[in-house]
Amino acid sequence: MDIAVRYCSKTKFGNTRRIAEAIGDGIGVKPVSIADEPKLKEKVDILFLGGAPYANIMAPELKEYAEEIDSKMVSKVVLFTTSNWSRRTVLALKKMLKGKGITVCEGYFYAHMLNIDGKLEAAKEFGKRMIEK
Repeated sequence: MDIAVRYCSKTKFGNTRRIAEAIGDGIGVKPVSIADEPKLKEKVDILFLGGAPYANIMAPELKEYAEEIDSKMVSKVVLFTTSNWSRRTVLALKKMLKGKGITVCEGYFYAHMLNIDGKLEAAKEFGKRMIEK
């Protein structure tokens, strides 16, 4: 099974990056920032995709990345997010990707930005559960 983990992290804290790394550790996949790979290069069975809202909206870079995903390149997307109070990014991504005919897993991972350390193990387990489905 081909699996990729991609994320958008724009702050000095790197909360989304840390959650992406934990998911990657759980499934044995190295996460890649969308800043380093602005377009998915290879076909995957499962794409873990995450980001956080900035000023309560999705990061433009993440929106652009999601808009560029070709439904022929991805069988299923699993979403994750970090934020202080909003899960808006996950909901917007889910709507956008489903609108393109891409299967999006109903479950997603949320980590409150003030409890990232407390969610790393849960993120690893989440990744494992999602690839077993």
